[in-house]
Amino acid sequence: MDRPEHDRIPEIAREWHLSGKGACLASVVETWGSAPRPTGAQLAVSGTGDMMGSVSGGCVEGAVIEESLAALEDGQSRLLTFGVSDEDAFAVGLACGGTIRVLVEPVGPALPPEMLDEIVAARAARRPLAYSVNLSTWERGLTGPEGPHAARFRSDKSGVDEVPGGEVFTAIHNPPLRMIVVGAVHIAQPLLAMARACGHDPVLIDPREAFGSASRFPGEEIRHDWPDEAMAEIGLDARTAVVTLTHDPKLDDPAIVAALAAPVYYLGCLGSTRTHAKRVARLTEAGFSQAQIGRIHAPVGLDIGAKSPAEIAVAIMAQIVQTLRRG
Repeated sequence: MDRPEHDRIPEIAREWHLSGKGACLASVVETWGSAPRPTGAQLAVSGTGDMMGSVSGGCVEGAVIEESLAALEDGQSRLLTFGVSDEDAFAVGLACGGTIRVLVEPVGPALPPEMLDEIVAARAARRPLAYSVNLSTWERGLTGPEGPHAARFRSDKSGVDEVPGGEVFTAIHNPPLRMIVVGAVHIAQPLLAMARACGHDPVLIDPREAFGSASRFPGEEIRHDWPDEAMAEIGLDARTAVVTLTHDPKLDDPAIVAALAAPVYYLGCLGSTRTHAKRVARLTEAGFSQAQIGRIHAPVGLDIGAKSPAEIAVAIMAQIVQTLRRG
C-alpha cells in the first residue's frame, strides 16, 4: 500500500537528492512530554527551500529550516536544542513550554546516500529497519529487529540511548500497521473505520460480492478472492493483524490456516466458545499443535460485555492494540 505524502519523508529527501536539488533530513531527537510531534518525526528540506513533514507545531520550524539550508552549505550535521517558551507552547496547543532537540543531517556529506537508499528500500519492502547515529562521533549504522533495538521495534518508539562516551539516536522505521478482515459482515463496517483511526491500513476480504460491495463499504479496499489466495497476494508479516468474522468454516478456516503459518502479531476469530471448540478440533485434525492454535484470540475481542456491532468492533480493536503494545 502506498504511504501518504506526510509519511514519505525519507523517500522525498532521496528524490530531491537524486534530482540534484540537495536534501537535508531533520529528525526530532527529544521533546517535552506533550509535544505536537513525536520523537522520530522528520522534516525534509531541499536546497531550493522545498519542505515536507514537520518537527514541531510551528514554533521552531523556521529555525530548523534555516539550519538545514546552512547544513547543506557546509556539509555538517548538527544537533539543535530549542527552549520553547510558555507563550510559544500555548500557541501550538500545549499547556507549558520545555525543550526540543532536533538532529539535522545533510544527505551526501553527512548521511550517506547508500544508507538512505537502504532505508527507502526497506520501507518499500515492509522490512523493519533501525537507523542509528552517534551524536558525538556521527558514526551511523543500520540494524534489523533482531538486533539491539528489539524493544524499540516492539514499542514503535524512536529515541536516544546512553552509551559510553555519549548518546546514540535511533530512528525506527517499522512498516505501516495493517489489518486484514475476512467477512463483509455488519461488524466489519465499524471495525474498518476504527482500524484506520488507530493507524492500520485495513483490507476486507470476502468472495461474496453481494456482501463485500462498494455500496456497503464505500472507499474501502475489498478483495473478492478466496481468503487464502488474497492473503498470499497481500503478504502476511509481523505488522499484520487478521480478524475472521464469517462464522463459515469454508471462508474462515483457509484464512486461519494462512495466518497460523505466518508471523502475524494478532489473529482473532468471531464465534462462541462452542464454535471455537469445533474450530480447534478441525485445526487439530489438520495437524496444528496446541501452541499454534493458542495464538488464536477466540471468542474475539476483550470481554467488555459488548452487544452491538460497534461495541464488538471496539472490543476487537482494544484487544488488537493490547496485543500489539503488550505482547
